This record gives sequence, C-alpha cells and structure tokens, in this order.
Amino acid sequence: MPITYLLAKEFNVAANIIRAQVAPNQIGKLVVELSGDIDRLDEAIEWMRSRHISVSHNLGEIVIDEDVCVHCGLCTGVCPTEALSLHPETYKLTFTRSRCIVCEQCIPTCPVQAISTNL
Repeated sequence: MPITYLLAKEFNVAANIIRAQVAPNQIGKLVVELSGDIDRLDEAIEWMRSRHISVSHNLGEIVIDEDVCVHCGLCTGVCPTEALSLHPETYKLTFTRSRCIVCEQCIPTCPVQAISTNL
C-alpha cells in the first residue's frame, strides 16, 4: 500500500506530495506537507519511523542572493505556495519566507543560480 494512502486511512493525515525522487530498488526521497490533528501527526510520524522510513522536519530555508538575481520571475512559476512572486509595480522578486516550505523547486529553475538553501 502507498504510504500516503495509509497515512490518510489509518491516521486521518493528509499528505501533499511536493516533490518525489523515487526509483525501483533504490532509496527515494519525498518532500511532503503533512496536515491533520497534531496528535495524529505525531502518531503517523512514529509509525513511519517504525517502518524504517526516515522522517526529518524541514529546518532549512531558501536563500536568495539579491546581488545575483535578475528578477526574471521563472522561480515564481514553480513555487507551489506562492512564497516567490514579482511585485506588481516594480517587477522585482519578493520572497515571503513564512509561506516557503523549502521544496527546493525554485533552485534548479533559476537561470543565474541566485537561489540556494542553507540545509
């Protein structure tokens, strides 16, 4: 059974897959946003760990080098939470850190490599 299905069925936890890197017979990586009752979330995380699924809370953050950024806006198109946007009057990139889930989709999209993570 898929993990996301079991999280929903057994723990009433919604799993929003932000990014997935999986291949047959290899260790994969999912960036997942979990939502639900906090107690059930804790139970779900413990259940995943009991199944030898490594779980880590995202403690890093996206860093934008303002000296390198050309404000092209390409990163805004891949940001699932709209943490990155272009200011409607100045057309300069704005970053709302509180909306960022550090999915890292913006990093490979930046043509001048102005975006990185401090993970």
